Amino acid sequence: MTRLSKSLRASAAVLMTLAFATAAYAGDLRMATTTSTDNSGLLKVLLPKFEAATGVHVQVIAVGTGKAVKLGESGDVDVVLVHARSLEDAFVASGGGIDRRDVMYNDFILVGPAADPAHLRGQKDVIRGMEAIAKADAKFISRGDNSGTDVMEKAYWKMANIDPKGQPWYVSAGLGMGEVLNMAAQMNAYTLSDRATYGAYRAKTGLDIVLAGDPRMFNPYGIIAVNPKKYPSTNYADATKLIQWITSPAGQQAIADFKVNGEQVFFPDYGKAAPGSK
Repeated sequence: MTRLSKSLRASAAVLMTLAFATAAYAGDLRMATTTSTDNSGLLKVLLPKFEAATGVHVQVIAVGTGKAVKLGESGDVDVVLVHARSLEDAFVASGGGIDRRDVMYNDFILVGPAADPAHLRGQKDVIRGMEAIAKADAKFISRGDNSGTDVMEKAYWKMANIDPKGQPWYVSAGLGMGEVLNMAAQMNAYTLSDRATYGAYRAKTGLDIVLAGDPRMFNPYGIIAVNPKKYPSTNYADATKLIQWITSPAGQQAIADFKVNGEQVFFPDYGKAAPGSK
């Protein structure tokens, strides 16, 4: 066999290997989810259990909820796991998402420097807390990324009749939760966080929880499959497997067992369907 023919056969073998690898990669389940499920470490616990149970590999894209839903709306992922109910309902109503299920919940918290310049510590009313931050001209770092946390923060400012945009004390970062917590620590600032990501970053930031417990800070998460009738190439079969597993007793127990520094930070919701989600 000539050196040229050997080279051609070797090249063909490489191309075949790449083709098989690409096909396998293309068959992965593509999930867009929030930075909170990723930054907290939850996915590192859940997904290996799901993959072991089903053999389905999950390709994760961790972004803010708004971006995650847009990836679903464009058919660029197969399933979304997010936490902004208004955006989730709009996605389902548009026909882009189906089979929505409640998965879990935790809560939002206001965190800030130990000195607490706006004197929030001990308060329970998040709207009064936002008012106090504005009145004190205390530095506040916003996600500014249309994430679930950002959507909720903007709702609190609206309820407080405050427009913080352009104020010297207000910084819109356009970053994920972990990065914003680090930024708040560096700038002695307040921010709104989900409890899980704060727990994972608490030691490195030194930020304190200064306000929590308002019922308006409830933070539910939902999972939604991308509609295969709208996007026929979507991996709906494996999306369904993930939805079924994460809302099954095994998946829900895995959520309940997950802890950050010994504290439970997500609470299972046992996968109830939202009205009109089909």
